[in-house]
Amino acid sequence: MRIAQLAPLYVPVPPTRYGGTERVVSVLADELARRGHDVTLFASGGSETLARLHPVIPRPIWESEVSDPIAWHAYEVLEAVRMSDQFDVIHAHLDYMPWLAGAQFRAPVVTTLHGRLDLPELRPLFAASAGQALISISDMQRKPLADLDLNWRATVHHGLNLSLTFDLGPGDGGYVLFLGRMSPEKDPATAIRAAIDAGIPMKLAGPIHPVNQRYFDSEVRPLLEHPDVEWVGEADDRQKNELLGGAIALVAPQAWDEPFGLMFIESLACGTPVITQPRGAAPEIIEAGVDGFLCADRRAMTKACLVAGEIDRERCRSRALRRFSTARMVDDYERVYRGLVAEWAEPAAVTMPVPAQSVFQGVEVRAIAGKPPALEPTGQSS
Repeated sequence: MRIAQLAPLYVPVPPTRYGGTERVVSVLADELARRGHDVTLFASGGSETLARLHPVIPRPIWESEVSDPIAWHAYEVLEAVRMSDQFDVIHAHLDYMPWLAGAQFRAPVVTTLHGRLDLPELRPLFAASAGQALISISDMQRKPLADLDLNWRATVHHGLNLSLTFDLGPGDGGYVLFLGRMSPEKDPATAIRAAIDAGIPMKLAGPIHPVNQRYFDSEVRPLLEHPDVEWVGEADDRQKNELLGGAIALVAPQAWDEPFGLMFIESLACGTPVITQPRGAAPEIIEAGVDGFLCADRRAMTKACLVAGEIDRERCRSRALRRFSTARMVDDYERVYRGLVAEWAEPAAVTMPVPAQSVFQGVEVRAIAGKPPALEPTGQSS
């Protein structure tokens, strides 16, 4: 198949440090190319890929003086439209941006949604875009929009080249680890307090984004004064492999419903069990008592820190390599692509009324299967 991958432009593909979506797009594009597909990757300049690179911007946005990142992503969509007759399927990782091009695409478009869907402003947008082909990264991710009749094609859990990037570690470092952004939703403060309560040293690794600086200074920095707490800064893959391999467990509180969480599968690939809460996609990734613990509160996390060493690290790794491999992920995406290509070749009219509770009452969405919808008034104003 001739496949286009549309990646975000903030960091290169693959990222050198932060950039979960770009990391997934990288292994997806490379594996598709290895399997003999003709793959074009729309990404920032400086990206490296086995696919054909179509650089949309000379340098990644976060490495450039860019005032309007939306403009560059809009340009990326226009480039994909211009070239769309060269592809059998277009796979977008740009949230809703490609939908604005409507029927200009001359190939089927499918969007993997990598972010949260519980924001209220997304409801009218998704209701008005009910014909768009969508892929979720966890079953939980769909729940905020479960009452809308959306065109979900599959849930595809992320996969990475875990066996090549991460090694089975002994877990003999005598510490537990927090790995992730220093942000309120990741809640490193609770992780630190749980470790202190357990009497186990803690290491923290992750970036501080400008928007989270105030949170870090007020909630996290004071806890770093404890002699058993160490923040090591942002970690690359080599450093993550070392930190995770030596950790007794990854302590990852979740103050939000995270749609997936790559750090979970990276930790498990090192044999390191995960201590988290039963929120977001965590129950789809972690089996309590097998490769981690799903804890209701900080007290339960503290108890889990004390018994995490009893988890079989080899089993953690083997399960992660089987369930979250690049090969499994690409198998799942290939099935979606084949279905879209078949439908595009034989379009059939489908009528999809917008749910009554949406702000678009009185608007009927008519779509050709596999093609973008068009809004047609039914006699009432919106």
